[in-house]
Amino acid sequence: MSDSLNNSATHASTKLGTKLGTKPRRLALAVSAVLFILIVGAGIVGAIRVHASNPEPKGAAVATNVDVAEVISRSIIDWQSYSGKLEAVERVEIRPLVGGTLTAVHFKDGSLVKKGDLLFTIDPRPYLAEVAKVQAQLAAAQARSDYTASDVTRAERLLADNAIARRDYEEKQNAAREAAANVLAAKAALQVAKLNLEYTQITAPISGRISRAEITSGNVIAVGVNSAPLSTLVSVSQVYAAFDVDEQSYLKFVHPAQAKNAQVSVYLGLANEEGYSRQGKVTSIDNRVDALSGTIRVRAVFDNQDGMLLPGLFARIHLGGNVPHQALLIDEKAIGTDQDKRFVLIVDKDNHTAYREVHVGARQGDLMIVEAGLHAGEHIVVNGLQRTHPGDTITPNMVPMSKIATAPSATL
Repeated sequence: MSDSLNNSATHASTKLGTKLGTKPRRLALAVSAVLFILIVGAGIVGAIRVHASNPEPKGAAVATNVDVAEVISRSIIDWQSYSGKLEAVERVEIRPLVGGTLTAVHFKDGSLVKKGDLLFTIDPRPYLAEVAKVQAQLAAAQARSDYTASDVTRAERLLADNAIARRDYEEKQNAAREAAANVLAAKAALQVAKLNLEYTQITAPISGRISRAEITSGNVIAVGVNSAPLSTLVSVSQVYAAFDVDEQSYLKFVHPAQAKNAQVSVYLGLANEEGYSRQGKVTSIDNRVDALSGTIRVRAVFDNQDGMLLPGLFARIHLGGNVPHQALLIDEKAIGTDQDKRFVLIVDKDNHTAYREVHVGARQGDLMIVEAGLHAGEHIVVNGLQRTHPGDTITPNMVPMSKIATAPSATL
């Protein structure tokens, strides 16, 4: 009995101990799980915070593809551009030299005429009558001269025989001289009459293009400096281009050539042309510099075989020196503007761009002369300044600089 009771007590105590021992383990497990969850959560939150404060870097930027060219050095001739006006080499106002009724106009307005072509006819009848009258006077004077000459011959024979007084002889000599002088006067009058008759046929003094007839047939015209011209005539085979050259260009180009008796290169382009299609030569330079404008007047002559060059047209003039020199040349598209500065983007060996200020000179063909800021052989961005900034890394697309024109042409 007592053994049974002991066994029961032992079993109960063992069961109770087992129950009491299981609870702490479960509690420990629960606590461990909670702690694990808290630790993991804290780690996640920390990672999120770290990621937020230190975001992952984005993918590497794609380098911009731009055109790059090498700065070139060439032997060039400096050119300067000017504006001028075309002038006729020869210009004549057709005026009458004798008065009378205009009977005919022998040309069409604006037509080309040759030297000697008949332009106007003035009624010649009064001048024909004057010629006939003077011819008659000349005949009378010649007859009188012949008679007095014979009379002197007879008087000489009589004087040798003392049959005539010397005074009578001298009077006959004087009459003969007077008659001879009258013949000369009549001949001169006849020449004048014939010349006036010739003036009734007005011909072209030069070859060229004639203007309109200011006076038509049937009108009476008068002679004098104040009389209106009948028309105007200008030469067309050549024309002058007059333009004003600044003092610096005169001293640099014109004067050295003038001192060496050499020609200055000069080209001409019209308003409807892109370039300078005609080459000419400087024919005259004024003898003084205009104090107000600081310029000197220069005139060049150009051939006009096609007749397109008309006096009064606007002309674009390209004036250059004759001594070539080395210069750096770049494409105008490569030049940027920064307020009052000009700049380019140079490209180094690692394809990084950098800002470089430059000083640009005159245009040479389709390129610009660089006076300072660059060296021959350097690489610069020539197309893509809007997409590129200093310090950028680029993908260069090597292209040649634009083609250089050594002299002005119709394509410039």
